[in-house]
Amino acid sequence: MKKKHRGKVVVLHLAARYPFAGVVWQLIHHLVGLRELGLDVYYLEDHGAWVYDPIVGAISPDASHNLKLLGAVMERFGFRDRWSFFDVTSGEYLGMGRERSLRLLAEADAVINLCVATLPREEHLRTRCLVYLETDPGAFQVRYARHDAEAARIARAHRIFFTYAANIGQPDCLLPAGGLRWHPTRPPVLLEQWPEQSATPMPAAFTTVGTWRNKGNDVELGGRTYYWSKHLNFAKMLDIPRRAGQAVELATDLNSGPDYERALAGGFSFRPVVPMSLDIDTYRGYISASRGEFTVAKDLYVSTRSGWFSDRTVCYLAAGRPAVTQFTGFEKFIPAGAGLLGFADDASAVEALRAVSADYPRHARAAREIAREYFDAQRLLGEVAEIIGL
Repeated sequence: MKKKHRGKVVVLHLAARYPFAGVVWQLIHHLVGLRELGLDVYYLEDHGAWVYDPIVGAISPDASHNLKLLGAVMERFGFRDRWSFFDVTSGEYLGMGRERSLRLLAEADAVINLCVATLPREEHLRTRCLVYLETDPGAFQVRYARHDAEAARIARAHRIFFTYAANIGQPDCLLPAGGLRWHPTRPPVLLEQWPEQSATPMPAAFTTVGTWRNKGNDVELGGRTYYWSKHLNFAKMLDIPRRAGQAVELATDLNSGPDYERALAGGFSFRPVVPMSLDIDTYRGYISASRGEFTVAKDLYVSTRSGWFSDRTVCYLAAGRPAVTQFTGFEKFIPAGAGLLGFADDASAVEALRAVSADYPRHARAAREIAREYFDAQRLLGEVAEIIGL
């Protein structure tokens, strides 16, 4: 019998600021997962920033379209009257309203700062337990270790620290722990929301979804720059489909330039990431119809041996779609031999793609089992709740 937890929890995040399906699913996996533990769960988005308009590809003060997308999802998953958004343009809390939103911050047994989406302000410091739950490790650790004033202020505001850098504190991990007590965790997934797909007939193409080049959060460590972007590692893999004899489609924003031309010549195909990635069902259908995922990781995660793992990759695994992804150190904690295969270079990437296709039903079954064993939301969030004391 699974343990039931008690308490009121507020989750902070950025699903209206960046309304991409992968971001929204990340939020839903946490909100619903925490609720299924027996917790009283609310969502508050009050980072105080303008939103990103994915249609025009620019920051905008008008959040109405993004809020319409998010509102439909919140109602669908039973959070219709349990969420609010601080609109920096009007100064109003849309949804639950200012009074209820601020009262929840003060009354909550825990406020989980998911993705550390919110820089703590006075109202967040009044909560009993502000929890730092980091999904993109690296930049904060380096800044904190260098006694950066803003990083120190963020650290002081939080009581408990979680990170997807599963390898932090280990001899082969370059990220500094900085004297903080880190609790490694992994991306949770709601298995029932990602039904296991049939392995027959075998889908044609491996896919992935994401931004080609990310900017910001690069770090300098030990005289070397570590880049918070995938494009450097993808550039080493642009002939992989041709060499493996395997179709690979990238749903991304790259549509011209030398890397694009090299990728086409190397056997990659491309699909615009928008509008597909703005609907959670279309996004889920895209992943579920793939043979599996082929992707690389950001240089910052790979080269520091962080142990990071992708919440998007977890969705592939949950749907019974094998994943071929770049080693980050995660292989020390999650088996990477069947269903999930890692690679360190182009030759091992080719070998992994061929191995999956040679025995697809076995790898498809193993993918779902890895998701069940290592990423089930109730198990992972139950561990988080235990550490918080809920």
